[in-house]
Amino acid sequence: MADSSFDIVSKLDRQEVDNALGQTAREIATRFDFKGTGAEIEWKGDEAIEITASADDRANAVLDVFKQKLIKRNQSLKILEASEPRPSGQQSKIGITLKEGISSENAKKISKLIRDEGPKGVKAQIQGDELRVSSKSRDDLQAVQTLVREQDYDFAVQFVNYR
Repeated sequence: MADSSFDIVSKLDRQEVDNALGQTAREIATRFDFKGTGAEIEWKGDEAIEITASADDRANAVLDVFKQKLIKRNQSLKILEASEPRPSGQQSKIGITLKEGISSENAKKISKLIRDEGPKGVKAQIQGDELRVSSKSRDDLQAVQTLVREQDYDFAVQFVNYR
């Protein structure tokens, strides 16, 4: 029988992030506590989002609303890397970077975890910014998924391409 396999990846759903951003922009435009604060949230290129407001606390409030919208859309908050509010003239800005892909050191950590604590006969290969896990037993693969889910990594983890 051929080996079964799946890939461990760290990807974000751009459409869902864009939808969450749109919902946040609509909410801050209509909420009373954001009136007159100049609060805005918008894309800055493909990988970044910028929040602008008249004060640090208002900028942080916009960030909280954005996080709530992402959670409702089943997106992990680990895809966000938000900076501290920084003054920019009369305004306060927060830069948010979107993280995607598994770095080689993180892939090595996951691979070592699977080798050390996973079932015997499970192989893990690093392929670019993802990790391919294969085994003869599908039960072993499910045990590996459970093992990886239980770990607390600083990046989002998804399992795709299960076959």
